[in-house]
Amino acid sequence: MSVIWLLLGFALLVIGGEYLVRSSVALSFKFKLSKLLIGMTIVSFATSAPELLVSLNAAFNDAPAIAINNVVGSNIANIGLVLGVTALVGRISVDRSFYRLNWPVMMLFSLALYFFLYNDNQLSTFEGIILFVGLLTFLVILIKSARGKANMDDEVDETLSVVSNFKIFLWLFIGGLALYFGSEWLVRGAIDMAKILGVSEAVISVSMIALGTSVPELAASVIAAAKKEKAISLGNLIGSNIFNIGSVLGLTSIIKTIPVTDPAILNRDIFWMLAFAAVLIPMIFIPKRFMISRRKGFILVLGYGLFIFLVFSTG
Repeated sequence: MSVIWLLLGFALLVIGGEYLVRSSVALSFKFKLSKLLIGMTIVSFATSAPELLVSLNAAFNDAPAIAINNVVGSNIANIGLVLGVTALVGRISVDRSFYRLNWPVMMLFSLALYFFLYNDNQLSTFEGIILFVGLLTFLVILIKSARGKANMDDEVDETLSVVSNFKIFLWLFIGGLALYFGSEWLVRGAIDMAKILGVSEAVISVSMIALGTSVPELAASVIAAAKKEKAISLGNLIGSNIFNIGSVLGLTSIIKTIPVTDPAILNRDIFWMLAFAAVLIPMIFIPKRFMISRRKGFILVLGYGLFIFLVFSTG
């Protein structure tokens, strides 16, 4: 039964996330927000909603390991799996803004998360406020630096500007309902699955739950690369990692302090997250500059496979 809860939870999170993004963008057009602002704030927050609901639900169901490792595992999967597999399908060009802004901010957030958790074995309300305010500051800088770049507007589906009010609120209702029950069932299934397999909740959350919440992004990236359409933006993946820490863990810990209940989070998992983030800098400069080739993609996927193997063999 735990497998059914997991699968139903995953399915509802995908459906809920999609409807929430659509309704949020359509609603933003009603308020006459620019496409730049919608793409870089509204869409980013909406796409983090599944992870946020899962982490909130886990925190309130006394499963803090799921709340933390949902984000840690998702950040590892974004780089090791999503970026790696996409690079295997087609080479990825890297913009200079990656190492000038996005990567340093991602490393700053990742190191801040490690420091906060290591300092007192919990993520407190005050620390959550710091992370969330840091995210808002990053968004302001990002929007200012992106003004005048027309290609940023391509991220938003302009057809959503003519959607009726009834349809917007119907999408919001469907999205909200699907996210709520999806997160409930996913957390319930993860807890049951951990008991059946004899592993910790942290193991299930850093692997299966994180993988599940990364599947929609992986599918979209691979399809785009296969069709040789607009290449996946490395900045978007890095931005997703920043949002996961700043909004998902930031907001969750503001509402309820998240304690570290599984030592593997600090002894193993968070170091893998830091390693996957750090390896991107030498990877984009050596041997060919500003390019993630198929060979580099294979190395990332191999690293992700090794991580999952170690998680289950030692968890």
